[in-house]
Amino acid sequence: MKLFVVPTPVGNLEDMTFRAIRVLKEADLILAEDTRTSGFLMKHYDIKTPMQSHHKFNEHKTVSAVVERILRGQQVALISDAGTPAISDPGFLVVRACLENGIDVECLPGATAFVPALVASGLPNDRFCFEGFLPQKKGRQTKINELANESRTMIFYESPFRLVKTLTQLSEVLGMDRKASVSREISKLFEETKRGSLSELIHYFTEKSPKGEIVLIVAGTED
Repeated sequence: MKLFVVPTPVGNLEDMTFRAIRVLKEADLILAEDTRTSGFLMKHYDIKTPMQSHHKFNEHKTVSAVVERILRGQQVALISDAGTPAISDPGFLVVRACLENGIDVECLPGATAFVPALVASGLPNDRFCFEGFLPQKKGRQTKINELANESRTMIFYESPFRLVKTLTQLSEVLGMDRKASVSREISKLFEETKRGSLSELIHYFTEKSPKGEIVLIVAGTED
C-alpha cells in the first residue's frame, strides 16, 4: 500500500532511471499530468500500465479517489510532464492526502530542472532558495521586493514569454549589474545557458527571443 512519486526526464529520454522504469511497469495505475505527453515516454520504454490524468485543474477532485484505490491495495505511481512531481507541478495534494491516511509515500530520486541549471550557472550553490514561478499578477512586485536583501542564490522557473519582463523587474530591484544565468531546454538538443549581468541578459534575450522551458538563476546580495 504505497504511492510512488517518480521523476521523469526534463528533456532527454535517456535520463530515465532503471528503477523508475521498473516502478512504472509494476504499478497498477500511473497518475500523469498529461497522458498524451507521458504517452511518448511510456511507448519509448514499453510501459503498458494504465494512465489517468492528474493535473492542476482536476487535482482537488481526484485525490480522494486515488487514496481509496491505494487503500484497496493498488500500487499507484505519480508522474508529471517532466521532472519531479510536486516541484512547481501537481502532486503535493495527493502526497499530503496519502500521508494523512496512513499510506506510505516513496519518492524516487531523479531529474529536476533547477539542479543542473544551478550547477551550470557558476554562481554560489552552497546556499540557495527555490522560488519557482513568480506570481503572474497579484503579489508579483511584492514578492520581488521581498527578495531585495536575499543573500542566497535565487532560483526561478519562467515562461519564455515573460523572461525579459522578469529580468527587467528584477533588475529594477536588485540592480542592473546583478549576476545571473538563464538555462533553457535542459538536456535537449538545443540546450543553452547564458550567463552575465541582468542588463546583459535583458539585451541578449530582447535581441534573441527565448524558446523552451527556462530556469533563471540570480546571485544573492553580497552585503
